[in-house]
Amino acid sequence: MPEPRTLPLVVASVEDITPHMRRVQLTGPSLEAFEYLPGQDLALGIVRDEGSIVRRRYTIRRFDPGRRLLDLEFVMHGDGPGIRWAQAARPGVSVEAIGPRGKIGLVPGAKWHLFAGDATALPGAFAMMEALPVGVRARAYLQMSDHGERQAFSVDTYTTVTWRYESAGEAPDGLVALISAAGFSPDGGHAYLAGEVALVSALKAALMAGGWTADQVSAKAYWNRGRANAGHGEPELKA
Repeated sequence: MPEPRTLPLVVASVEDITPHMRRVQLTGPSLEAFEYLPGQDLALGIVRDEGSIVRRRYTIRRFDPGRRLLDLEFVMHGDGPGIRWAQAARPGVSVEAIGPRGKIGLVPGAKWHLFAGDATALPGAFAMMEALPVGVRARAYLQMSDHGERQAFSVDTYTTVTWRYESAGEAPDGLVALISAAGFSPDGGHAYLAGEVALVSALKAALMAGGWTADQVSAKAYWNRGRANAGHGEPELKA
């Protein structure tokens, strides 16, 4: 697994790819020999108003080594330091990152892969699905705020994406019910769960109740509803 290192970076471009998802492209000479595994992230050093620095971690959506361009995607909800940084990001703005970080990635040898979570799970899920070898099955179940947040993804007979929308009255616990009702066989599979802490915990519990074992589930909580992230940038996920 690539070792994390300090990366001085500069914003190359900013694009709102949906009404609530902003893509920030970063570049810099430090990306010359950059390597990472799909699913890993960068910890951005965000400078607060009073001058202190807090780290916020964002999954690497895409990296173009030839052009030294690295894409991060921000779900623009809440009012934390990471969101305020993304709101103010403009080409030429400098930021120091540490990466690649994170131990969640595609599990070698898994015969099929299951992804589930809210909008914050999308960058990691899509990055890992795009990295799968041809012929390996993958299923993604993603809960978005509304149809406008749906992103294009090339699906085929081996990969499918099922969307659910809060605007249609589909509460997050409906995603849990959907996963439970699907009755996925755990044989040969691995699941990747990400998003709000309560949702991730409920999804994990549903899979475990269906016969999945702990070593078949990679779970990561990115945020906690009604509560700001801790100083290190992520809430604690209880098993």
